[in-house]
Amino acid sequence: MADTAFTPALEGIKHVKTENGEILAKPFLDVCKHILPVIDKFGAAMAIVKSDIGGNITRLESKYSSDPAKFNFLYTMVKVEVETKTAQASSSCTNGLLWLTRAMDFMVELFRNLIEHLDWSMTQCCTESYGKTLKQWHGWLASSSVTVAMKLAPDRNKFMEVLGGFDDVKADIEKFLVTFSPLLQENHKFLASVGMDNLKA
Repeated sequence: MADTAFTPALEGIKHVKTENGEILAKPFLDVCKHILPVIDKFGAAMAIVKSDIGGNITRLESKYSSDPAKFNFLYTMVKVEVETKTAQASSSCTNGLLWLTRAMDFMVELFRNLIEHLDWSMTQCCTESYGKTLKQWHGWLASSSVTVAMKLAPDRNKFMEVLGGFDDVKADIEKFLVTFSPLLQENHKFLASVGMDNLKA
């Protein structure tokens, strides 16, 4: 099978967890980074989402880089902030992980719509995904901006071609959904356990 835009992320997912099932910070962030070029292909429609994801990756990466041994595991960053009561700050890593996870939920839902609803336009795929994921956490202004941007979504057939052709991309998206979604669910479960999963924008 030919490589697609999802190949680097699929390779990366294999290295996200330790043998004991703990999520490693750097490999998880790398997988999210590998999705950025895919988001790029949406053009202006996803500029807000892309900058949000990129910003949160950078925030978490700089925390990791400050002490790679200490922050080897993704959730350590959050635990430290919860202990020091800084987790709710808008610039916290907890906030960064929460919004990164939510934005990736949106992307996962969008990719799912692309392969499951072949009769939907790209704009409809985007809008439905947004309604299911990010919308409930966004204020009116953010919600309006995103909704307007999605009207600029590219033609879905051209988009799939650019990613590597429909059949190959479909197979890789299916693999991505199966392997990456559980990691996002795990993030939500952990964030909920420390009372941080329902913060609004």
